[in-house]
Amino acid sequence: MKEVNKPENCCASTKELGQNYWDNQYKTETTGWDMGEVSPPLKTYIDQLKDKNVRILIPGCGNTYEAEYLLLKGFTNITLIDIAPTLVDKLKEKFKNNKHIKIMLADFFEHQGEYDLILEQTFFCAIDPSLRTAYRDNMYSLLSKGGKLAGVLFNKQFEKEGPPFGGNKESYEKMFQDYFEFIAFETCTNSHPKRKNAELFIIFKKK
Repeated sequence: MKEVNKPENCCASTKELGQNYWDNQYKTETTGWDMGEVSPPLKTYIDQLKDKNVRILIPGCGNTYEAEYLLLKGFTNITLIDIAPTLVDKLKEKFKNNKHIKIMLADFFEHQGEYDLILEQTFFCAIDPSLRTAYRDNMYSLLSKGGKLAGVLFNKQFEKEGPPFGGNKESYEKMFQDYFEFIAFETCTNSHPKRKNAELFIIFKKK
């Protein structure tokens, strides 16, 4: 098993993308990245999952259409975490009568637990690139033996400084290859029209 260390002040970013920043995005409803529906690649992936009791985490969950879809499909063990209090309060009210979902106001980099599956949807691209190795390390720590990180990563650079922050397959390979087996790592063919030719679909299995 890999030894992973959390850096000091791992949540402090050069862009200061902390709780106040993200909470303000939801207070002012300036969430331009929100597609208003479940990500098509994740929808397709969820459709082929057989074990409805698998322990699922969605970090930096946002409005979490993926969680709604998971519940619709009968999944019973879903955890959502986000750093924005305004959003978390909204989600707790929305799902207050559903025993199959747990919603936490939490910082991913401080979160502890064990999950069989972690879904990635616009969280990696939202954090400052200086935190990407800490992201990888905590994903590794949170996953059970043979657990999977699945979802989408941007395969492009953005003209304006992020968030979102872009990247490419080569840099992701170097970052993750010693920690995960690449089950799928390919250009998405079913992205949302707004993200056509800009996403990689991943399934990374913990080594």
